Order: sequence, then C-alpha cells, then structure tokens
Amino acid sequence: MGIFWELLQQSEIQKQSDKSKSLEDRITSLENDLDNTKKLLQKTLEALENHLQKDIDGDGITGN
Repeated sequence: MGIFWELLQQSEIQKQSDKSKSLEDRITSLENDLDNTKKLLQKTLEALENHLQKDIDGDGITGN
C-alpha cells in the first residue's frame, strides 16, 4: 500500500507543479498584454493631443 500512496502523492505534486507553471505562463502573458495596451494607449493619447492641439493628460506638453 505504501508504494501506491507514494505514487498518488507524486501524481498530485506533479499536477500542482503543472498548474503553477501554467499560472506563471498566464501571468507573464497578461503582463505582456498590459504593457502592450499601455504603449498603445500612450500612442493614441499622443495622436489625439497632436490632432486637437490640446494637453489632455495634464503633463504640460501637447503630443508627447
């Protein structure tokens, strides 16, 4: 019975390890998506400020 218990425990440990790797991959992907979204938002804001010739974000600069 001991060997079966050890195999069961090892299986559960492997499942948790796989979930952790999957979660780490998902977090990395979400962080990359967030970074890309921030870059796109900044470019959009700059284009809008240039188009309107108005400081929208309050940084004192139009378009940068």
